[in-house]
Amino acid sequence: MNSQFDNYWEDCNFEEQTIIVMDISSYIEIRPEIMMGKPVIKGTRITVEMILESLGAGETADNLLESYPRLTKEAISAALFFAVEALKTERIYPVAV
Repeated sequence: MNSQFDNYWEDCNFEEQTIIVMDISSYIEIRPEIMMGKPVIKGTRITVEMILESLGAGETADNLLESYPRLTKEAISAALFFAVEALKTERIYPVAV
C-alpha cells in the first residue's frame, strides 16, 4: 500500500489477526459550546470534519501532526473510527428527482 495511511497500517499485524479496539471517547468530545457542537479532539477546537477533509484532500497525517502540535496520531485514528461509526448508523434514502 502506498498512501498517507501507511504509517498506521505498519502498526497493524494483519498476519496475526491483531484486532485494534479504541475508546473513541478518550479522544473525541461533543459539547454545544465548542465549535457549535461539532465533534472535536478533546481539549482542542480541531474538528473531526477538518481532519477528514484534510486527509481526503491529500494532506498527510504527518503534515497534520506538524501543523497542529496538540494533535496526536491516536487522535487522528480516533477521528477516522468516529467517522466509520457515524457512517454505520447513517441511513440513506434514495429520492426520485
